[in-house]
Amino acid sequence: MRRVPLAGLGLALLVGLAGCTSTAPAAPAPTSVPPVTSAAPTTPAAAPTTLTVTSPVFAEGATIPTAYTCAGAGQMPSIAWTGDLHGAAAIAVFVDDPDAPIGTFVHLVVLDLPASATSLGAALPAGAHYGLNGAGRPGWTPPCPPSGTHHYRFTVYGLSAPTGLGDGTTATAARDAITAKAVVQGRLTGLVSH
Repeated sequence: MRRVPLAGLGLALLVGLAGCTSTAPAAPAPTSVPPVTSAAPTTPAAAPTTLTVTSPVFAEGATIPTAYTCAGAGQMPSIAWTGDLHGAAAIAVFVDDPDAPIGTFVHLVVLDLPASATSLGAALPAGAHYGLNGAGRPGWTPPCPPSGTHHYRFTVYGLSAPTGLGDGTTATAARDAITAKAVVQGRLTGLVSH
């Protein structure tokens, strides 16, 4: 049996964890930040796709401009959605990168936007909440791929009822709540290469 030196394993883990973190300024960390794990949650389960998600800064399958990555200011790109909400009572937004070296990395979780919302920018409306992203912080963590081309999935979900979850909800708990209540979805995918 081949033995792997512990130092090599530690270095591999450190390199893997650096995969999708940002050097851009981030929102202040909460007083109790859970550790980043290598088992990031996957995107919530699929609901019928009838929403069209767009952004004024990039098209489906196109490159996300540098200003919205860790190589730029790290701003969150605004998105908008149209289509039949199938009677949804609330909206959730989940942004992830399935190409991250540590597994799917969550960049943004927004819960309980009002059903009347048709877009998301830098500020949340009253009643909406940020869940924790893969860096253990609420709000946006900009794309920062270590190498190759990564796909950033901006998925909007119409929910049968608000999740009732507050600020700082883990991405796993948010994913579970979205999966349980999703009645419709739409997705916009942008690319960032390093």
